[in-house]
Amino acid sequence: PFAAVQTATIQPLPHQIDAVYNKMLPMQPMRFLLADDPGAGKTIMSGLYIRELVLRGDLDRCLIIAPGSLVEQWQDELFDKFGLSFDILSRDMVESARTGNPFVEKNRLIVRLDQLSRNEDLQAKLEASDWDLIIFDEAHKMSAHLYGNEVKYTLRYKLGQIAREHTRNLLLLTGTPHNGKNEDFNLFLALLDPDRFEGKLRDQKAPDVSDIMRRLVKENLLTFEGKHLFPPRIATTIKYDLSPEEMALYEAVTSYVQDGMNRAKLLESGPEKRRGMAVGFALAALQRRLASSPHAIHESLRRRRERLQKELLEAQRRGSFDGGRLAANSIDDPDGFDDDDFDGEEFEKIEDEAIEGAVLATSIPELEREVAELILLEASALQLKASGVDRKWNELRTIMQSEEFHAGDEPRKIIIFTEHRDTLTYIYDKITTLLGRTDLVAVIHGGINRDSRRRIQESFRNDPVVRILLATDAAGEGINLQRANLMVNYDIPWNPNRMEQRFGRIHRIGQMQICYLWNMVANETREGNVFVRLFEKIEEQRRVYGDQIYDILGDAEINRALQELLIKAIQDETDPSAQ
Repeated sequence: PFAAVQTATIQPLPHQIDAVYNKMLPMQPMRFLLADDPGAGKTIMSGLYIRELVLRGDLDRCLIIAPGSLVEQWQDELFDKFGLSFDILSRDMVESARTGNPFVEKNRLIVRLDQLSRNEDLQAKLEASDWDLIIFDEAHKMSAHLYGNEVKYTLRYKLGQIAREHTRNLLLLTGTPHNGKNEDFNLFLALLDPDRFEGKLRDQKAPDVSDIMRRLVKENLLTFEGKHLFPPRIATTIKYDLSPEEMALYEAVTSYVQDGMNRAKLLESGPEKRRGMAVGFALAALQRRLASSPHAIHESLRRRRERLQKELLEAQRRGSFDGGRLAANSIDDPDGFDDDDFDGEEFEKIEDEAIEGAVLATSIPELEREVAELILLEASALQLKASGVDRKWNELRTIMQSEEFHAGDEPRKIIIFTEHRDTLTYIYDKITTLLGRTDLVAVIHGGINRDSRRRIQESFRNDPVVRILLATDAAGEGINLQRANLMVNYDIPWNPNRMEQRFGRIHRIGQMQICYLWNMVANETREGNVFVRLFEKIEEQRRVYGDQIYDILGDAEINRALQELLIKAIQDETDPSAQ
């Protein structure tokens, strides 16, 4: 009865077999929301379901729609684990299609979500096709919102409505199905069954969805022997104090950012909404670089000053300046900008373009004033960088030098995540100089191709010499690193989904040790306010789900040394009472 299990190169777990064989296969036609925690193997369950339908002669045509950063991962996993070959829709494929419609010509196709949701021509081609199965990954992005008696449908939601009418089976995958609003959740479920879920809720109560949805959290997943599938995981947010020199630069740059954001917000409510959005995005990105490292903020300020100074010289030569050519195109998203739609390399490139080019100035005097302000900020950042004062690095250095990290028969491995390439280069130089060796450290960032990433991954997992992996979010995408159980977020992403994605690299099926995560944030900064909001959002989800929602940020530890926490983690591994 489990033909797909016997022909795949995987060893499925009880919750995976239950979802496919007890929930999804008996439904004819199938309309289902699979909402297990990230890392529970939703891709595996999807592959099992597809493979089983193929073996039963019940599936010829399958379409998978996923965020752009995940399409290659889908293609790799379905082929490697189930022998299923899928093509990824590209512009060349559309142009070279004999009938002009790749949705008709291709039986197994993977498409980028926003490539399809924003292109009416592609949607018309989709409407001319029919499918045995359509799968939406990260399906919560297909959202609709109720404002009073009016419903606002996003382009992604409208795509879901179109797809629903052209497939026999529909599978929605997400680890976060509920945003804290029952009305929005009801609209989301209407993608599966519009007759049942469309309309206003009575008494604002969430509907019973036990027949069309399953949600399991990691803490409750078991092996066939009844043991917990995942080891415990412990996250701690470490707050450290900035030095007087760092605080002075922080306040100066933050003042520049706040002033610009206030002016950008006024633009967003008028005819220049696009320019306002671009500037707001650029300044938020600059604030993130400020929190990252002295090198990152100095380089970002330098590049912005150089670009605007060049524009100023050209404007002075022409005798006019309106700023129109400097708006950022990449964030002009009709559904609202979502960094989940981009991989780490793409997102940093968008940030760089915005930081360098998005400005509020519409005249030469305004541009002159901004360039003058940037010159002063850049000089202050360079002075701080040259002084070598960096409290954040000091916290990390304690781990790199600690005897506990270097001792033991089995070499300890640690992953350090940063948001920005400039900071990655900065701490690579710091660590290799400190340890006097480069062979201890591996690096992954978005500029490294997939084959090279795999080789680096294997080296980190299997070579006892390689102890430290420095990574941007490129390593948070589709890479298994459970050889390590220690992780530091040198920079904390402002997107909680990215937080879960990072920790999921080590806290995943196959991990045998307790996993420890330390998040680093400067005390009394704007970033602290962001994390307060994240705590609130997680608590909202906890109340809605009524089950265990892991607090990815962990408890805040005020002024406790990172080394002290590392030692405690190492001691706990050998102390049964701590587990």
